[in-house]
Amino acid sequence: MTTRRRSQAERDEIPVEIGYALLSACFLGAVVFATIAGPVAVWHLPAVVEEFLLVGGAWVAGVLAVFRVVHVLWRHGHHG
Repeated sequence: MTTRRRSQAERDEIPVEIGYALLSACFLGAVVFATIAGPVAVWHLPAVVEEFLLVGGAWVAGVLAVFRVVHVLWRHGHHG
C-alpha cells in the first residue's frame, strides 16, 4: 500500500463514482422490481401470489442493487 498524496481530481472522482453506483443501483432495482411485481398492477391475482411477487421483487431488487454498488465501487478501487 502506497502513501502518496491524491490529486484534487482523484479526490473529486470518488463522490462522483459513489453517486453513479447508487443511481445505477436504484435504476437496476426499479427495473427488476417492476419486472417481477408488475403483473400485480395489471392482473387480478390471488392474494398469496400478489404478496409473493411483491416481496420477491423487493428482495431480488434489493440484492441486485447491493451487488451493483459493490461491483461499481470495487471496479473503481482496482482501476485507479
